[in-house]
Amino acid sequence: MEHAGAREAAPEWRMASTLTLHGSLISNYYNKAKMALLEKGLPFEEQKVDLKDKGEGVLSASPLGKIPFLTTPQGCLCESQVILDYLEAVAPQPALLPADPFAAAKVRELVTFLDWHLEMATRQLYGAAFFGAPALSEANAARIRREIEQRIAGLKRLLKMAPYAAGETFTMADCAAFANLPLVGMATKAIYGEDLLLAAGVDYKPYVKFIGERPSAQRIVADRKAAQVKAS
Repeated sequence: MEHAGAREAAPEWRMASTLTLHGSLISNYYNKAKMALLEKGLPFEEQKVDLKDKGEGVLSASPLGKIPFLTTPQGCLCESQVILDYLEAVAPQPALLPADPFAAAKVRELVTFLDWHLEMATRQLYGAAFFGAPALSEANAARIRREIEQRIAGLKRLLKMAPYAAGETFTMADCAAFANLPLVGMATKAIYGEDLLLAAGVDYKPYVKFIGERPSAQRIVADRKAAQVKAS
């Protein structure tokens, strides 16, 4: 049973009167959620979270200390896809999922491949590619490359880019694709000397340029660049 004092002791942001997205402007998963908020036209605030902060205030909102997390009038939500599904439920229009249940499931399937298969495999490169970590051993780099190439082969069976990630309409798959595909390209180019997406025939750059014309994407790119300049 919850003690009466538990609510009083909770971090102030847990009692938010509006939506606040917590995280980092350079995080791909943060920007996936941010794009959904912008596309929905929902008013929201942004609050930076130190990625090293694993204090109780953060863990009470995101139990593994991961970003992004979203504070709502009802409480906190973590995991980018949980946030997107919540936004779709509370603000159904404009829709980021098709009305047809199977078509909606196919969009979620594509998001899963982008986030949990391709991006997570590529994430193993980020330390060496972007953050000055020691170079990967030849064996480890080769193992990761095989994983990424396998994931790309699977993704190719689902990714449409016709003109949107899942087909003819903008969906939450585009929030994931716009955030993740360029990152995969940059990381693999940095480590292997070639963009493994392009090498596999996934010509994603015209797609990214197309999505980049949307106001939501332009806001995300501008905010990310400003944050990178500030950090440099």
